[in-house]
Amino acid sequence: MAQTEEKKKSNSKISDIVFIGMSAAIIAVCAWIQIPLTVPITLQTMGVALVAGLFGAKRGTLATLLYILIGAIGVPVFSGFKSGLGVLLGSTGGYIIGFIFTALIVGLVSDKTNKLWAIILSMVLGVFVCYAFGTVWFAVVYAKTNEPASLMTILGWCVIPFLLPDAVKIGVAAVLTNRLKKFIK
Repeated sequence: MAQTEEKKKSNSKISDIVFIGMSAAIIAVCAWIQIPLTVPITLQTMGVALVAGLFGAKRGTLATLLYILIGAIGVPVFSGFKSGLGVLLGSTGGYIIGFIFTALIVGLVSDKTNKLWAIILSMVLGVFVCYAFGTVWFAVVYAKTNEPASLMTILGWCVIPFLLPDAVKIGVAAVLTNRLKKFIK
């Protein structure tokens, strides 16, 4: 009997490792997919929201942390096939770090419910927190090498162009989460 419980725990840990690794890979692939506009749009946000929605707070947040760690050590997993601490410490690094908060918020709600409206709301809140964290980070880094810019200017560069695309990505991620979550153990 004790062996069976031990085997179940071992299988559960192996499943967690597989799901976390696979999820980090999904986020990386989403980061590489770019829609070339004046400001390129990637599917990173959708990847983070989808992974956290499907796999919950623990696995989703760990997958996001793994993705960031892999990128920090030099594997080109960030958008534009970039990597390294320079990306994380640069002007847009705060948005990447903000993905951790997105994953945590979406994952916590996803652990509690599979109601589409709640998943959408958690994704909106998660992306908003990511925007807030990333925008403050951008302002601080930008001001170190340039004249400080106004909040409206920074929002015009870093947030406003992404509102509609992120709304679409949230919609897709929420529907996929709602439909696919029942197949995830």
